[in-house]
Amino acid sequence: MALRDCAPTILEAVRETSPLIQCLTNSVVTSLTANVLLAAGATPAMVDITGEAGPFAALASGLLINLGTPHPEQREAALEAADGAASARTPWVLDPVAIGALTHRTALAHRLVELGPTVVRGNASEIIALLGGGGGGRGPETADDVEAALDAARTIATRHGAVVAVSGPVDAIVSAGRTTRVAGGSPMLTRITGGGCALGALIAAFVAAGRSSGHDPHTATAACHAVYSAAAELAAARATGPGSFQPALLDALDAVRARDLDRVTITEEAA
Repeated sequence: MALRDCAPTILEAVRETSPLIQCLTNSVVTSLTANVLLAAGATPAMVDITGEAGPFAALASGLLINLGTPHPEQREAALEAADGAASARTPWVLDPVAIGALTHRTALAHRLVELGPTVVRGNASEIIALLGGGGGGRGPETADDVEAALDAARTIATRHGAVVAVSGPVDAIVSAGRTTRVAGGSPMLTRITGGGCALGALIAAFVAAGRSSGHDPHTATAACHAVYSAAAELAAARATGPGSFQPALLDALDAVRARDLDRVTITEEAA
């Protein structure tokens, strides 16, 4: 089945099953991340302290580990949650925010990727740095384009068995032997805090719902990008600037339907 046909099915599965998504994410974007999940139909749980993170990961439908503001306890909780997810076969997403130039989060990202994330989501510089190349971007902003990160993405996908989603004007979703590109969305996503971080949580929801509806993680991740891009375009058409775009994005995620996917361009190829 073509991705354009799968995406509405997986979105509907998110809305019907309301997957419980545990988020260990950065303090700047907690509210937006939770609200994006709720708007799409999922259920957020911000469980990010030691002693709770691991057991909860075994109960959750999906897990996001985002390294945007990795204070010491959250770093330990992230490792605990990844172990808990692995033991329970809970799908999880690693978002290695701003790694490369920043020592502690870079080391943590390298430990976490060895624990077998289902999906790695980041910008091009983050993906290159996760493989051990480059110096990262300018904080969370990329210094590289998506095409420059594809070799690193393919290596990570092959080495760790993960789907690797590289964000940019045209997103690339890479797994062993397969690449999907999703073109669309809105530059307005870069004008608000947390657009990419929230996408990581939504990917976890789509992968969890995709599993329940018989879709593999690559298909679910690409479907999430397509839905999110379509919602961003709907929101940008209604917004007058960044301040009105953020609530419009939440409304669009609640309202997006199969016909809205015609706004995005999806191409698939052998990797």
